Amino acid sequence: MPNEQTTKSIMMKPKVLLVNTNTEQMPYPVPPLGLSILANIIKDMYEVFLYDGVSLGHTRLSETIAQFKPDIIGFGIRNVDNMDMTNPCFYLDEVKKNFFDQARAVTQVPFIIGGSGYSLYPQSLLHFFDADYGLTGECEESFCLFLKAFFSTANFNEIPGLVTKTYVNTSIPLREIDNQSDIDLHIDFNYYKQRGAYSIQTKRGCYHHCIYCTYPLLEGRNYRKRTVISLLNEIENVCARIENPLIEFVDSTFNDPPGHAEEICEAIIKRGVKARFRTMGINPAHTSVNLFELMRAAGFTQIDCTPDSASPVMIRNFKKNFTIKQLEDTASFIKELAIPTMWFFIIGGPGETEKTLEETLSFIQDKIDPLNMIHLTTGLRIYPKTELHKIAIEQQFISKQDDLLLPKFYLSPDINKEYLELRLAAFARKNLNFIPAKESKPSAEMMVEAMKRRKEQKLTEPMFKTLLSIRYDWVKEGKIVL
Repeated sequence: MPNEQTTKSIMMKPKVLLVNTNTEQMPYPVPPLGLSILANIIKDMYEVFLYDGVSLGHTRLSETIAQFKPDIIGFGIRNVDNMDMTNPCFYLDEVKKNFFDQARAVTQVPFIIGGSGYSLYPQSLLHFFDADYGLTGECEESFCLFLKAFFSTANFNEIPGLVTKTYVNTSIPLREIDNQSDIDLHIDFNYYKQRGAYSIQTKRGCYHHCIYCTYPLLEGRNYRKRTVISLLNEIENVCARIENPLIEFVDSTFNDPPGHAEEICEAIIKRGVKARFRTMGINPAHTSVNLFELMRAAGFTQIDCTPDSASPVMIRNFKKNFTIKQLEDTASFIKELAIPTMWFFIIGGPGETEKTLEETLSFIQDKIDPLNMIHLTTGLRIYPKTELHKIAIEQQFISKQDDLLLPKFYLSPDINKEYLELRLAAFARKNLNFIPAKESKPSAEMMVEAMKRRKEQKLTEPMFKTLLSIRYDWVKEGKIVL
């Protein structure tokens, strides 16, 4: 909560309240990286408080507003829904009730919205939340311009990415992205130490053309890399404040462009930085024994590999940039070096058949270490302006008028849904490391057991390894029936 004495001492500064509305904590909580960067940038010009929905919940927001008395409130929208066709959950009704409606009940100051989830549906969500303004895309510069204009009553109609209920300005990707977040200085980071990680981006943008993906829409197709010195300085600062931190690089694909990941790992090793790292989005097109050896030497304790399919046909249909040979080599490198890995696959894209399904399942069974976790999603969430969006309209899954705010999914008409469910259930019974999407959110009981084991046994392994061990035990004991 904001300190009242501090508030009085700097009361001449305009007050900006930033609200992280993402309260999802399964399978692990994700800290508010974007809002923390904004808070860091504007803290010298404005009095800022970052209200974290994970650590504070939603029940204390009214109290915070009454005490802090902000002049404007910015809400971050990260996810719209859980992207799960088998068990869909639309988050924003709860976000509206718990954050926007609660705030509006105690203040009439303007609301402004931003974030990756918001940027996909700018005007729809502005109306949905009945907010005053929105900012799409990267907001480090545009938010500063907006606040300067807002507090000086200047005209802000030309600010890049600004959204009102009557117009949407085009956002412009930033050239420089070296701003640090100092997340733990803005929120209570204790809630993230046990199960979460400290998020850092090494670059933005994605030049790939995966048919379903929104990264190029949100960050642009050109890679913009942080300077290595800026990155290492941030990592060292985190290590000085947090003992033995787990740092997650949250780029869309960590090892793109070629040589980028190697450069970072070599710099970490040379500087002698002591931290634990993990990363999402390893691209099979650009892997090697050298890359994984460097990652291990740098302190990586977990990676995520996201091929989405192991069928040559589906790899082409998804417009991936790698071959089945490169994928097989990647699996071989990972197994050889015993790197803890979570693998991610999607079943049901355009052209998926029983044959292509079996190709992916055979790869999982034959090439992936059974001690690593397999996460599989059935069907694809359709997002506006993606190639899948066009395909879904052509195949009459959706209409051109559908704004897709409420989740709609694509499942190949060339594979029977009932057959698919039965086949995956049978596969899961024989491969206990295979986790269907509907089971990807661990039960509260399993999380309690995982935290207990990690504390009692002083485990530092990736959380998924602990959860997988429990799954094996509970299946054996009959607590989980497949």
